[in-house]
Amino acid sequence: MAVGVSFEVNDGVARIELDDGKVNVMSTSMLAAIGAAFDRAEKEAEIVVLRSARPGIFSAGFDLKVFASGDAAKSLEMVRAGAELALRLMSHPHPVIGVMEGHAFPMGTFLLLACDVRLGAHGPHRMGLNEVAIGIAPPSFAIELARSRLHPAWLSRTVTLGEMYEPEDALTAGLLDRVVPPEAIDSALAETVAALRAIHRPSHAIAKKRLREPAMDAMRAAIDRELTMAAYAASNRARSAVAVPC
Repeated sequence: MAVGVSFEVNDGVARIELDDGKVNVMSTSMLAAIGAAFDRAEKEAEIVVLRSARPGIFSAGFDLKVFASGDAAKSLEMVRAGAELALRLMSHPHPVIGVMEGHAFPMGTFLLLACDVRLGAHGPHRMGLNEVAIGIAPPSFAIELARSRLHPAWLSRTVTLGEMYEPEDALTAGLLDRVVPPEAIDSALAETVAALRAIHRPSHAIAKKRLREPAMDAMRAAIDRELTMAAYAASNRARSAVAVPC
């Protein structure tokens, strides 16, 4: 497996761990490595766990250095890779458990939102869509993904105001499904795996597709509409034409 992502299967459970040695930045290569791990999981496992091996961080999100470089093609490639991966996780045939034990900045949050079960550990770490706080409008694929999981008032606050939430509020918002003390995360994960073993997996895959089809269709339309070079260039021109108050 590529540097930054580890993969192992034990008793039917694929464990995909993120560890780039820093803050798990979602570069194009990192996203490709995660996608390759899910390729293997689809063939070799029955349940998938996505987790960070870095203390205090799930992911710092997209690689901001790529955005800052001014290379539109590379920026677009990275964002589109993230969008396609999130969309793929939404329809993964196996149950997917995401584990949040540290900060999950936007692309990290997108991956967790696409998981079937989201476990969180109590702590002073945050997740959400903070793009507007750093001068970026959240992409529509991400808004559609978040819309499918978050309660409306919390969705509006994170999308339009850039609010980020610690685990307790993230649970209320719909970003997480369960929050436990850090020392209990492994036992909670084991309980979740045991519960998922009891479901009928083919029925799970069909139900997931039926439930999420409207959201996935909206995500696909948003990707095809916005994540093209022409649309990206037009968005940049529109943003640069806005007068920023001094």
